[in-house]
Amino acid sequence: MNTVKIVVAGPRGKMGSEALRMIQKQDNYELVACVDKKNGGWKVKDIDGLPPFEARIYEDMDECLQEVEADVLIDLTAPEVGYKHTKSAFEHGVRPVVGTTGFTTDQLEELTDLSEQKGLGAVIAPNFAIGAVLMMQFSKMAAKYFPNVEIIERHHDQKLDAPSGTAVKTAELIQQVREEQSQGHPNEKETIPGARGADFDGMRIHSVRLPGLVAHQEVVFGDLGQNLTIKHDSFHRESFMSGVKLAVDRVLELDVLVYGLENLME
Repeated sequence: MNTVKIVVAGPRGKMGSEALRMIQKQDNYELVACVDKKNGGWKVKDIDGLPPFEARIYEDMDECLQEVEADVLIDLTAPEVGYKHTKSAFEHGVRPVVGTTGFTTDQLEELTDLSEQKGLGAVIAPNFAIGAVLMMQFSKMAAKYFPNVEIIERHHDQKLDAPSGTAVKTAELIQQVREEQSQGHPNEKETIPGARGADFDGMRIHSVRLPGLVAHQEVVFGDLGQNLTIKHDSFHRESFMSGVKLAVDRVLELDVLVYGLENLME
């Protein structure tokens, strides 16, 4: 079994630290470096609460990938940083696995083109929880028969983007099988702007941000005399790691960018 050499961006973050613990459990994974906005020159083991890895911490992605031989970059940071890190990974021949949400369509198109030019696989996933991916796919199936739908996503209050990448991805999947239509009374009026949530192709998306939450989403379908709710809850960030591992294992076989974990699931 070949060893997969991995760089993790954002090791002190809640998702990044969970990724380190996942790597620690795999016999064929080797953490070769981390990239952090501070603590350059330290070792991972020098930071309280992180696994006792000897891997060095860098503050600059380009410097890291110039000095370290790596196969895969795991980036679970923020949209702007994740975008720059993904480009840097391609330039250094490293395959990125990115769980950052909030990329624009233009950014995704640029990264897809860069992936093809370099012949390097990549995985960008709005959500790495297997259950969340199934929730999105089930919602797409249901939308063929229940075109009236609203999405309610609830996350911790430190999340930077709204709506969540998972909610947007869900709406995009539903859009593929649903004709655009407005919902609610035609004379409906918001007495407080935003009360009905964001409008995506006639669907409404509502974002909740509260401490104590992790990642939760309900897709609510309505029809005459009945409702259907498809719901997923992540209570701990460990729930995302099975999907991260799947992406790391599969990205080594890819030569194109794959957007959405569902495209790796059989």
